[in-house]
Amino acid sequence: MNWLENRWYSDKPAPCWLLPFECIYRRLSRRISDKAKQDSWQAHIPVIVVGNISVGGTGKTPLAITLVSLFKQWGYKPGIISRGYKSSAPEYPYMIHQGSSPAEAGDEPYLLYHRCQCPVVIDPDRTSAARLMLQETDCDLIISDDGLQHYKLDRDVEIVVVDGQRGLGNNHCLPAGPLREGGERLESVDYIISNGPIIKPLETSNPKCFEMVLEPLQFQHCSDISETRALKAFDDQTVHGVAGIGNPDRFFKTLKQHAGVDVVPHAMPDHHKYSIEEISFKDDLPVIMTEKDAVKIKEIAGDEHWYLEVSAVLPDNFVSQLREKLETVKEHKGILKNG
Repeated sequence: MNWLENRWYSDKPAPCWLLPFECIYRRLSRRISDKAKQDSWQAHIPVIVVGNISVGGTGKTPLAITLVSLFKQWGYKPGIISRGYKSSAPEYPYMIHQGSSPAEAGDEPYLLYHRCQCPVVIDPDRTSAARLMLQETDCDLIISDDGLQHYKLDRDVEIVVVDGQRGLGNNHCLPAGPLREGGERLESVDYIISNGPIIKPLETSNPKCFEMVLEPLQFQHCSDISETRALKAFDDQTVHGVAGIGNPDRFFKTLKQHAGVDVVPHAMPDHHKYSIEEISFKDDLPVIMTEKDAVKIKEIAGDEHWYLEVSAVLPDNFVSQLREKLETVKEHKGILKNG
């Protein structure tokens, strides 16, 4: 998979022997999505999808956290629904609670629940998750995490996150490229959020593209979040960098640029489940991880294990447009304005 992924994001053309399979994938996915749209279910409250059109992580989780904070400031009571990738919940739909483990909830939903302090329901069937959310909570807005391709759940706002460094890769769909849907799909979404400056062209003329900046805040200990260190606490030191996310190189570069450290990189597959042996390096160097990785090692973390807390910073013009869009959605659904 590493060879193929590297090929997707290189300047080389897509492997010609994969192009017929891409055609099959496009036809099947189009047929499935068309059928799902015909049978879609609509919630009586606003539904906002935060997703992507490529496989792998692009920065959806920090964006979702920031959006929840904004919505609360605007007077909403948001809830989050998610697939719960690699979760082992006792049943689905499953509402995450204080006693849930990262294994039961999945790493990203577990992180969202604890960072956002709002209801989170997981189920591969997003409609089922949304129904439970409405039955069991008083939320008045739903964020569907990574739900762009789940067309059975109707949505009012679509926000797509793109890795500014990687862009759309070679602009081919699976398996010839990294895309779940063709690049033309960006023309129909409401907003495109680029995680960092756009380096590779997005192949789109859509003007609704905004840059998101992931701002490093501080280091927190993996087993005791009350123990923190300033961003420059490890300045000029060598550290082990561990990242099991879609684009680990982005994390390692962030550590070098903003924390001033020399990184020994350890890239893991996205959503990797760690053993103690994989995060113990038999030296005295600090080990710094992403927050998504940290939630999975809380019970086995040692004194040397830290994670970098980051916050998604969004441009003011996007924030104002989104707020106006939500008011329009509420009026369309017949929901009275706040206040």
